[in-house]
Amino acid sequence: MRNIFPPLNLKELIWTTTGSVCYLILSRLLIGFKIDQLVLVLLFNALFYASNTTRRFILGFLIFIVFWIVFDYMKVIPNYLVNDVHIEDLYIREKSLFGIETENGLLTPNEFADQYSHLGLDLMSGFFYLNWIPVPLFFAFYLFSKNKALFLQFALSFLLVNLIGFMVYYIYPAAPPWYVKEYGFEFLLHTPGHTGTALSHFDDFFGVEIFQGLYSKSSNVFAAMPSLHSAYPVVVLYFGLKKKVGWVNILLALFMIGIWFSAVYTGHHYIQDVVGGILCAITGLFIFEKLLLKSPGFNRFLKRYEMKIT
Repeated sequence: MRNIFPPLNLKELIWTTTGSVCYLILSRLLIGFKIDQLVLVLLFNALFYASNTTRRFILGFLIFIVFWIVFDYMKVIPNYLVNDVHIEDLYIREKSLFGIETENGLLTPNEFADQYSHLGLDLMSGFFYLNWIPVPLFFAFYLFSKNKALFLQFALSFLLVNLIGFMVYYIYPAAPPWYVKEYGFEFLLHTPGHTGTALSHFDDFFGVEIFQGLYSKSSNVFAAMPSLHSAYPVVVLYFGLKKKVGWVNILLALFMIGIWFSAVYTGHHYIQDVVGGILCAITGLFIFEKLLLKSPGFNRFLKRYEMKIT
């Protein structure tokens, strides 16, 4: 009978305990203690030691935990302290490239959507935006259960695309369209997050504060370029095609287009940001497929990692 409980290994116990304590201490020093940090540590350790199955699972999804920690630690040095924030130039370029002529003059697509919004589109955009993280995670669960090797490729590609996006945040800090609507072209350092009109209508319609709660916790509103909302579904669809999931890829393609539309419609991104997100995804996938997967050392790493989660 196969033993479902992983053996207690002193080396692993030291590494997991030391890593957990160091993470909590470092987080406290850098960004302040938050209860979700403790929950993350407890969840990781519980799954790591509960059984062989849960250990394989949490080791696989450790890649997504790394993504979350890196994202959280970006608060240490906000991007607006590294480079000038782009506000007016981005707005003018959007109007120049994608402006829509109306009886009220030339409008950006965001301004046009704001003036001619519809409750149905508000609700549709809200549903798409609610799923921009759940869909990639559910797809990761699916790959983990079906093909561990492809799961690792997906998870590491996802991480790489995010790291590229994070670098661009620092190279080109950018204000979202709603910022111009609310504050104009002046740079205001401690601007709080904002739901935007469409997502506010979503909350109001259902009598909830989902998006209000999410965006009120936003620590940096000057990270609109590139739109990682728009990058994630590209990565998911690419691996959906690679896995050959059939008609599900049609749903993934519709989800991707819906996210792109919603990013602009809700006032959270310019079309330029969406294009930037798409290019970010393509760049990350190209680097992963054409460079990393061609590296013998990286492939050895993948094989060792796959053995740990299989």
